[in-house]
Amino acid sequence: MAKLEDLRKEIDRIDAEIVKLYEERMDICGKVAEYKIETGSRVFDKERENEKLAAVEEKVKTDSYKTGARELFQQLMSMSRKLQYQLLTEKGTLGKLPFIEIDKLNVEGARIVFQGTEGAYSQAAMQKYFGEDINSFHVSTFKDAMAAIEEGSADFAVLPIENSSAGAVDQVYDLLVEFENYIVGEVVIPISHTLSGLKGASLSGIRRVYSHPQGLMQCQKYLEEHRNWQQISVANTAVAAQKVLEDQNVEEAAICSEYAAKVHGLEILERQVNFDSSNSTRFIVVTNQKVFLKDAAKVSICFEVPHESGSLYQMLSHFIYNHLNMTKIESRPIEGRTWEYRFFVDFEGNLADGAVKNALRGLREEARSLRILGNY
Repeated sequence: MAKLEDLRKEIDRIDAEIVKLYEERMDICGKVAEYKIETGSRVFDKERENEKLAAVEEKVKTDSYKTGARELFQQLMSMSRKLQYQLLTEKGTLGKLPFIEIDKLNVEGARIVFQGTEGAYSQAAMQKYFGEDINSFHVSTFKDAMAAIEEGSADFAVLPIENSSAGAVDQVYDLLVEFENYIVGEVVIPISHTLSGLKGASLSGIRRVYSHPQGLMQCQKYLEEHRNWQQISVANTAVAAQKVLEDQNVEEAAICSEYAAKVHGLEILERQVNFDSSNSTRFIVVTNQKVFLKDAAKVSICFEVPHESGSLYQMLSHFIYNHLNMTKIESRPIEGRTWEYRFFVDFEGNLADGAVKNALRGLREEARSLRILGNY
């Protein structure tokens, strides 16, 4: 039986040959890229690649090695394409992205819309991002806010996109696809719920508590200590505060923010009643203009992939090849296409960066569809 050390030496010898052949192959791929630049040919030829993979499998004599060989050549062809995209970018044949770089947002005289009512966390996020001296109004639904941007009755909208404990706000993700609006900023608001009631109310006298379903859920440990309280769901935490004010009943309380309690003139009976003290919500700032700030550092995109094995992996490999740090991925079902999904990805970068351009070029060529949702 051969010694392990001898076998390892044989593997090292073969690996050295593979490295040499890999370099030769990539040199030829570079020449292929030059030809495609001259002729205007597409980099990705799916039919050609499928034929090549089938031919590779036919050449493998050992059946148990066929799948591995196919995967190896898939990776080789993937690296070849990425090199070609890189060369296309360097030669200036990428084309300009349909986004305009700006130094700062033009917010002078702008109208800003948020979902909810006075005192909502969205209003607090809006004021944290734009300041208090602004022209703003509120609407009932996230869709109403997006429509206000699209039709021009508002210049910016502030919408929640994810909560650190409850996860993504799915409806907002879907609306980013439905409307031609773009993310230009984000702001994070700590979620600190209070139990608030009318002036003169006391904890011992409370019988009913109003809040958004997530607000009730986030305060479940606290509410378990008061099982005699009736829990009633409403549209959002600010509506809960408004309800208590309108009813003028000292037996009612709202689980809401300190900001909402202040807006509606309520007295805080107890602070920090949510069990997760680190709970936060991320809000996005949206407009209908295709612009991005010069110092923007995060890109949001969404794409669809062919419904076949390995397709998502192939898309994500563009971030790895271009050394881009992906910070988030979400999936949403595609309406009318059972068990098919649209993927939403956030990654670090700026639309003016070469690496970002390379990755987007590859994704646009290989994905079923791609949309840039914003750079902020």
